[in-house]
Amino acid sequence: MKSQIGYHILATVIVLIWGVTFVNSKQLLMAGMQAHEIFTLRFLIAYICIWTISPRRLWADSWRDELRMILLGLTGGSVYFVTENIAVAIDYVTNVAFIVCAAPLLTTIIALIFIRDVKATRRLIIGSVLATFGVGLVVFNGHFVLQLNPLGDALAISAALCWAIYSILLRDVTHYSATFVTRKVFFYGVVTVLPIYFFRPWTFPLEDLAKP
Repeated sequence: MKSQIGYHILATVIVLIWGVTFVNSKQLLMAGMQAHEIFTLRFLIAYICIWTISPRRLWADSWRDELRMILLGLTGGSVYFVTENIAVAIDYVTNVAFIVCAAPLLTTIIALIFIRDVKATRRLIIGSVLATFGVGLVVFNGHFVLQLNPLGDALAISAALCWAIYSILLRDVTHYSATFVTRKVFFYGVVTVLPIYFFRPWTFPLEDLAKP
């Protein structure tokens, strides 16, 4: 048990950082940045940082695995974050945070339907439901007020669905190191978001990013 304390602390820190990103994204969107601009900068910086600690290996073992990396870059990168950021821009942050953080429950449901070796054990079901309920308590702070935004909520659900698919696809690349897979996700995330710029070019002044 003692050996796992460090992992629990790390997981808590990750959750805290993840939660802050919703607020930060909202602030950047209110400042005039577009959803895909935020994503591009976020993943580009992350890719540069992880390159310093990741092995210099470029390609996966096979074209099938490389295709899986592209799908991971889409579901856990460009499509997920762009839909989430657009949802944050037009919806209530609490709605988006709750819907997206319910992705583990959605992942469980999809896994039970499509993956044979995943069984609906009592522990799995209770854990998934309690996790979602706990997220709801934190997000709504005990004051649940139903405020619907159909388009924003639909985009948030799309983001949660992307994350669920991403989580399931990760099962097929566990024989690679975590840093290698993460770096590939960052790379293909940036690559797959580029077509959006043909329709919505970069507009936010880069010099404004340096302002306090």
